Amino acid sequence: MAGFGLAFRIGVELVAALVVGVGIGLLLDNWLETGPWFLVAFFFLGAAAGVLNVYRAASGIGLGPGYGEPAEGKRQAKKDNGDAPT
Repeated sequence: MAGFGLAFRIGVELVAALVVGVGIGLLLDNWLETGPWFLVAFFFLGAAAGVLNVYRAASGIGLGPGYGEPAEGKRQAKKDNGDAPT
């Protein structure tokens, strides 16, 4: 079921980003009485944000807590440099 959950998350993130982008574009067009210019611009911004979110979700970037360098590696690097460990 883990694969299904990831696929559902990817789909929801892509659609949500598009809905938010189109919604903001429609609101700005109605408020400023412009043509579909904000709708088009925010559609593409929403699509770009959705694709970025899908990439992050699919590659696993930012999923785990402290997804940077492991804490032990940082302590060892500071110790080798002469700094006091934290």
